[in-house]
This record gives sequence, structure tokens and C-alpha cells, in this order.
Amino acid sequence: MHGGGCTCGDCPHGVHAGHRRAVAEFVARRDELASGEGLPVKVAYSEGASRQWISDELTESARAVAERSRAAGHSWLVRIWRRTLMGLWGVAALLFVVQAATAVGAGWTANRTAGLAGAVCLAALLTVAAWLHRSHGGLLAPLVGEDNRLSTSRSVAAAWLLFAAYAVLFLAFRLAVAAPGPGPGRGADSSGFGLGRGAALLTVVAVVCLVAVVVGRVVTVRVVTQRLQKVQADRPHLADVLCDDSGRGSFPDTQYVLVSATALTYAAVLLARRPEGLPQLPWGLTVLVLVSAAVYLAGKYAEGGRPVVLSVVRAREPGDLDGPIRTGDDIEIRGAGFVPPGAGAPDRLARMTVRIGPVHVHVPLVPVPGGFTNPTDTSVTVPVPADVEPGRVEVQVVTASGAESNRVAIDVTD
Repeated sequence: MHGGGCTCGDCPHGVHAGHRRAVAEFVARRDELASGEGLPVKVAYSEGASRQWISDELTESARAVAERSRAAGHSWLVRIWRRTLMGLWGVAALLFVVQAATAVGAGWTANRTAGLAGAVCLAALLTVAAWLHRSHGGLLAPLVGEDNRLSTSRSVAAAWLLFAAYAVLFLAFRLAVAAPGPGPGRGADSSGFGLGRGAALLTVVAVVCLVAVVVGRVVTVRVVTQRLQKVQADRPHLADVLCDDSGRGSFPDTQYVLVSATALTYAAVLLARRPEGLPQLPWGLTVLVLVSAAVYLAGKYAEGGRPVVLSVVRAREPGDLDGPIRTGDDIEIRGAGFVPPGAGAPDRLARMTVRIGPVHVHVPLVPVPGGFTNPTDTSVTVPVPADVEPGRVEVQVVTASGAESNRVAIDVTD
């Protein structure tokens, strides 16, 4: 009953199939209205009435798509936690296979036992944590930010923490199975936890964790003070680690992940080649990671900005005469930052509002095949309603994220 085409909404198959169906219906409806078809006769005589009816129709359809998308995102989080556990235990099984294959001829050693025991212990602890957060994505729950996207800083910090935890568990089990007495026994193994040996690794772990905390605080403060626009995502994506909110590749994020992955690989090789203690990272590599973290943190301080209105002009259609702004005319608001990153979905665009004096005007959606011509990130066109009193009034744009632009005064005549 609940196959891939189910749309009942009571199972993951139905949720995702219903979302795909709603998107297809919206796209078809948008393209139909963009070509001038499907308009009721009672509004077809007036350009303004037609535009408002089309915008309202698309807004209602976009809200239905958004509801389906949020339901599909929640269903995805509920299902993904089992897949993350399968991947986690798959890595542990792969480690066992590699150790068994390399033990042929060389024999099974205490280091192999300690490595496998450390991996199983860490996987068991992570399994418990994933089960406790199974409704929020399992292992992904600590990595998802407040905007429902995978956080780059949290992902990098989690990778270093997991490696450090595995190294400590490996040395602990190696110490447990080591033979008592001097020499290569317990004394030699316990010396591997010395501060002089693991200072570089501890420095990297401390810095990346501090960066994750600071970035979270910076983003929160900048959003509250309207210096950064953030829009909630429907669900996390793996590409969020390397991209910005709009899905474009981000240099600060990419270089941070690349440098950290390279340093982690080197640290893993050091642990495998010299298992008598914590990996002794070269300070040159440590400084490279710290510089990469500083670049990432600076990028977080530099990104974003408030919407800015540069000018407001009367929108003139071909054949119209030039003249002042009157009630009923369309005005074009030119500026920047009207569509925040990640707010290009129709339901987000429909949330934009323009204040003209005391009147709130919802920005109409103007469709074309494949997208919308209004609103855009640099231009918004709205009609001046009859409720606006003639005289000098202020115009202000409120974006989908709730951020308010500066105010620009215009003169409205009778």
C-alpha cells in the first residue's frame, strides 16, 4: 500500500512523493499563469487585478509546497539516524577487515586489538547518543545549526573531537593489554599522554571547538541586530558544509574543511605509525590549521548585511507619460539585499512587504517561465495603494528574514 507513489502523508514514501507532486503542480501552474492562461474573466480586464490575482494564487500554492517540504524534511531527519548508524558501524567493520588483511603474515598484535576495541567503544557511545536524538537526525543533531543547515564549524570541531577521543581510547586499551613491567610495557604507554607530546593536537582541538562556539554566538548577535539575514532551511544537506545559505560555494568554509581534513589525515597516519602515544603534530601544520580557522572566523564576521534602499522611482510602462508618483502607480524600489541567501523559494518571496507610510503592501509575485521577475535581490515593484495619503511618505522594505531596510522619503501627489 505504501509504495514509492503513495501520497497519503502517513509514511515517508507518501511525504516525499507528495512533496514532489506539489512542486510539479506549482511549476506547471506558474508557467501557465506566466503565459497568460488560466485567468478568470472577471480579473482579465484589469492589469492590476490580474497581477494581484496571479500573485495570490501562486502564494497559496507556494505555501502548500512549503508545508510539504517541511514535512519531507522532518521525515528525512527521522529516517537518517539509522543510516548514520549503519555508516558508523560500517567504518568499524572496515577497520576490522583492514586489520585482519594486514595481519596475514605479520600476526595479530596488541595494537590491533586496542585499535579495534577503541573503535567499537566509540561507536557504541555514539550509538547511544544517536538513539537519544533519533527524532533530530541522530548523529547529525549536534552538527545542525539553528538555521537547520549543517554547520561547518561544528562539523570540523566534531571531526577533531572524534579523532582525539579515538586516540585516547586506543591508548587506554593499549595500556590495558600491555604487559606489566618496565620497557615497552605500561610505563612506556602511559608516557604517551604527556603534554609535551600532545600539545599541538590539544591546541588544534581547543581552537576548533572555540571557533564553533564563537561562530554560533556571532551569527546569533548579527541576526538579532539585523546585520545578517538568516532564513530557515527545510532540511540539512551535505553541501551545507562547503556552501553558503544560497547553495553557492564558500571559500572560507571550503578552505577550512580542506585544511582540517588534510591535517586529520596526517594525524591518523602518525597514530598508525607511532602508536605509543598521542600524535605529535608538527607545529607548522598546527599553525596552518589555526590560520585556516582564523580565515573562516573572519569570513563569518564579513558575510551578510542589511537590506539597503538606494532609490525609489515611478515605474513607467512603454507608452506612458512621465510624471510624479500618484496613488495607483507602480513604484520601483532599487537597492540591494532584498532577497536573503536561501530565500529564493516562492513562499519566502511572498513574505516580502513594503511599508509606504502607514500602509503595508505585500510584494506581488510576477511569474515568468522558470522563475519570477518580481521581486529580485536588487529591485522590488509594488503599487501605491489608495490608502496612502498624498504628501511626503517614507518607503521601507521588510525582507523574508524580517530585516528592515533604511527609509527613503518620496512625494505622492493626487
